[in-house]
Amino acid sequence: MPELTDEFGRRMPFSLEAEQSVLGSILIDPEAFTTLPQVISSSDFYLEEHQNIYAAMQSLFLANDTIDPVTLIDSLVKQGVYDVEKSNQYVRLLAEIVPNAANVREYAKIVRDKSKLRQLIEQCKEITDNAFSAQDDASMIIGDAEQRIFSLAQDNTQRSFAHIKDILVNTWNSIKLVSTEGVGATTVPTGFSGVDRLLVGMGKSDMVLIGARPGMGKTSFALNIATKAAQRFRKEGSDKCVCIFSLEMSNEQLVQRVISSEAMIDSTNLRSGSLSKEEWAKLADTSSILSDLNILVDDTTGMTITGMKAKLRREKNVGMVIIDYLQLMQSDRKIDNRVNEIGDISRNLKIMAKEFNVPVICCAQLSRGPEGRTDKKPMLSDLRDSGAIEQDADIVMFLYREEYYDKEKNQNTAKVIIAKNRHGGTGDVDVGWLGKFTKFSDLTDMEAPPF
Repeated sequence: MPELTDEFGRRMPFSLEAEQSVLGSILIDPEAFTTLPQVISSSDFYLEEHQNIYAAMQSLFLANDTIDPVTLIDSLVKQGVYDVEKSNQYVRLLAEIVPNAANVREYAKIVRDKSKLRQLIEQCKEITDNAFSAQDDASMIIGDAEQRIFSLAQDNTQRSFAHIKDILVNTWNSIKLVSTEGVGATTVPTGFSGVDRLLVGMGKSDMVLIGARPGMGKTSFALNIATKAAQRFRKEGSDKCVCIFSLEMSNEQLVQRVISSEAMIDSTNLRSGSLSKEEWAKLADTSSILSDLNILVDDTTGMTITGMKAKLRREKNVGMVIIDYLQLMQSDRKIDNRVNEIGDISRNLKIMAKEFNVPVICCAQLSRGPEGRTDKKPMLSDLRDSGAIEQDADIVMFLYREEYYDKEKNQNTAKVIIAKNRHGGTGDVDVGWLGKFTKFSDLTDMEAPPF
């Protein structure tokens, strides 16, 4: 049995009544169990016997067996957790504690809250120990403390392990959700149908790399994805935001790109201010539509991962992060070798994607490798400065336009080359490209540019 008090004699946070009520509710109504995996796991219960009972319920659920006092007692006895007499008495007591299962989620939230408070106590102990040891710089210790507290605040607790029973129940529910609501229920689409068919969407903790030579359109492609995502969030009634870190362009230059793409106004006309009456009307309409989208832009130069995390933590419901571009970022640590520095940044971008549980889409410049080949399509070996980028990224997409190298070629098409896809297949996808509007599109949706 765990200690009920800490070393100072203070009672550890837990609610016996709430823990018993959760278990009793499941015994009364086994269907209540299906609503709980996203709220609690067995490790959230403080008393060991309650952890064992909940774990046994999980086993019965995964085996598609009935959850009732008889099957539960049999399971506990077979596992050697309780003897028959003790199991009989306590399990039947649990079944009589609550009159119905209507409030099971509320009971579970109490159990979860108490668990988080205990985790907070443990994290604060470790933070205090780190501060007293002073083995790292103060900024590193503070950054570690911030991340620990943020993880708890985001309900991303630092458990040592998750039991496979907990994971299986969540996986079961995810598969069921996809089967009924489609792939978009568990992934974030790019908005380009051909790309999404191959990727099956972007995972919510994926690091996605968009690589291209300068002027190929990587910023435009990333902004097209960002805008489509923000439109989708709004259509779904979600308050999720798309956060864009623009390390190369000012926020006004970046928004001009978005306006050009969405309003189909020649980007040269926007820069010069030489707009026709029709274009002024398009500008007004598009500005009104874009202002309703939850897109946030930060154009601070030389950003570090720590700086990005600090800004993202201030925002609620981040749904996607765009970074333009990788080679303009700086490491939090002083690293003499640029290759190692980019590798450090790349690894931390993947960690950031997992921490915030959102796709982190990062643009990257490629080396001059394609220029020296007959076939100028980019390859993974063209990733500039570090091979670690290829290793860390879940998805690597390259942009390629033939007319970039040969002006006689079709100027209205491009290829999205999916060179790496940790979750599925690779291949090329043809898309439309309207250079005057800095816009990529599905070929089927492509409109002829105005003359």
